[in-house]
Amino acid sequence: MTSLFARKALLPDGWADDVLLRITDGMIDDVLPGATPDDSTVATGCIIPGLCNAHSHAFQRALAGRTEERSPAGRDSFWTWRERMYELAATLDPDLLRAIACQAYTEMLQSGYTTVAEFHYLHRDPATRSAGMHMFEALADAASQTGIRLTYVPVLYERASFHAPKPEGPQELFALSLEQFLEHHEEATRRQSEKLSVGIGAHSLRAVSASSLLSIADAGREAGGPVHLHIAEQQREVDQCLAAYERRPVRWLLENVGIDEQWCLVHATHMDADETRSLAGTGAVVCVCPSTEANLGDGLFPLADYLAAGGKLAIGSDSHISINPFEELRWLEYGQRLATRSRNITSFRSAHVGRELFERAVEGGAQASGQTIAGLCSGAPADLVALYDDDPMLTGHGDESRLDALVFSGYRLPIEGVMVHGEWLVADGEHSSGAATRDAFRAAVAAVGANR
Repeated sequence: MTSLFARKALLPDGWADDVLLRITDGMIDDVLPGATPDDSTVATGCIIPGLCNAHSHAFQRALAGRTEERSPAGRDSFWTWRERMYELAATLDPDLLRAIACQAYTEMLQSGYTTVAEFHYLHRDPATRSAGMHMFEALADAASQTGIRLTYVPVLYERASFHAPKPEGPQELFALSLEQFLEHHEEATRRQSEKLSVGIGAHSLRAVSASSLLSIADAGREAGGPVHLHIAEQQREVDQCLAAYERRPVRWLLENVGIDEQWCLVHATHMDADETRSLAGTGAVVCVCPSTEANLGDGLFPLADYLAAGGKLAIGSDSHISINPFEELRWLEYGQRLATRSRNITSFRSAHVGRELFERAVEGGAQASGQTIAGLCSGAPADLVALYDDDPMLTGHGDESRLDALVFSGYRLPIEGVMVHGEWLVADGEHSSGAATRDAFRAAVAAVGANR
């Protein structure tokens, strides 16, 4: 057993002073406010729960900043960006994927993410076209090397679109039959460990048939892990779904699949008012990815209406154009302010927007990654972030506004250390293997460039 003493700690019922955590085998046994440290206790200033990055495509970290040049046609969109993403995917073998994922996961840990839900559909090695476990193993190795808690979400991708039954071009690297996919999921599930859990997913309504989606939902219910799905990210998807199914995507899903607390719907950007209210009532969580959604020109999630109806929320860095949970939360709120020309939109449970955003992300992220207990409490994983409480960002802020400062003060994060499963992985703001990870990433990016 180890003991950690913090002068301030954000517990599920609020901030507490002089908190002692007792940790055994990576789990929190006891949380004791008003305690006194002894000589054997590790002491720190201020601790908060680690966050879950609830939607990651790790390989896309190598694409960040490389798609910002206007095309000759001048009609750039999500769909033109997708072609660049396909080009990158076609170059990646397991070794390159491992190096890129290590960099992404290291950056996540240094910014306060302690768990990542990896939404993975790059199942085939481009060189061999084989559909084994090699790409999964690369991600699992990257998580093990960096120490981040991984929820692996294998994703079925079986067709090009609603009316195109076969994958096209680079999509063949993603494609598995339903039978192959379910076998992959079963094999990954057998490899679960203390810090590796497995969910299941479908890429989107356009990329998976209705019958296959129902099979995935059944497999998810049987396995008991989270079920993830991209949905309604682009207006074009909504239009195609209306043409194919005579329903908007979220409405079709609600009417045809048993959506409940197991489900994490990613983006859900384009919903009408009825879809928004109905989805909020299912208990499912929506993962919004504001930096990616802005970068791709997706649109704005109907946040206020969704939260007012009782909806649950998680955040993700998706394409990794930015890896900073506090920036995701900041821009989630700022997008709503720009759309409504008002301020402090996310204030349904607390007058302090930063605190509400953070606490919702903790709760929703735990749900999206299959964790039954969230936050710094007995029975939860010892996954936490230690802050420099004397950092200028936090100077002068008390319990009420400390999280407001952390979310809305947009400069270098005051992160001193990050613990996952009772182990300190980040100290003085730096990951223990940061230099080696950067070197491997640099070599991987060079190799990817040479292959394109």
